Amino acid sequence: MAKLTKKRKLAEQKIEPMKLYPLSDASKLVKEITTTKFDSSVDLDIRLGVDPRKANQMVRGSITLPHGTGKTKRVLVLCTPEKEQEARDAGADHVGLDEYITKIEKEGWTDIDVVITMPNVMAKVGKLGKILGPRNLMPNPKTGTVTMEVGKAVKEAKGGKIDFKVDKQGIIHTSVGKTSFEPKKILENASEVLHAVIKLKPSSSKGTYLKSVTMSSTMSPSIPIEPKSI
Repeated sequence: MAKLTKKRKLAEQKIEPMKLYPLSDASKLVKEITTTKFDSSVDLDIRLGVDPRKANQMVRGSITLPHGTGKTKRVLVLCTPEKEQEARDAGADHVGLDEYITKIEKEGWTDIDVVITMPNVMAKVGKLGKILGPRNLMPNPKTGTVTMEVGKAVKEAKGGKIDFKVDKQGIIHTSVGKTSFEPKKILENASEVLHAVIKLKPSSSKGTYLKSVTMSSTMSPSIPIEPKSI
């Protein structure tokens, strides 16, 4: 077992054992327990009372965070020639179709954060599922990344739009900002995500839906959050 560093011990001492923190308090505390020298991400882990193996209990969605993610997203748009200028004007980092499909398929290139495409080219893009899927990069109509309005989708992605999806263990992992954010901005971003997840509760889900929620930053201990404070 790895030995705890002095900074890690001090950080853990600031979290009271068995205590569930109001979301507002956690948004302040997460800054205090961060020990990295770089601007760490602030993350939420939301454990849900669903069975992701059942199609009617899959929880996924997308929202635009009020204060953005604090990260500049690299956007690839796979589109036909007549949409290329629209994508570039909106700020896309990479624009094209066949050459990027080949680059991903042959070279395994995934140096991007978001992939946006059009319905009429999904037959071509679909074969990239084995590469893009495991990296949560596969475009999907439900998250607005398969659309004819590629310019709008690029602007949303650049402006703080995030996608989230429950994993095989029933947990949603997502970033809600940076530790350089003010606590109020962390709180408002986290609230936006949690309220979106609550609204997406499947009707087939029985029992406790929000089983646990924790907040942490890169390499920090986790802060347990009181669900009633959300």
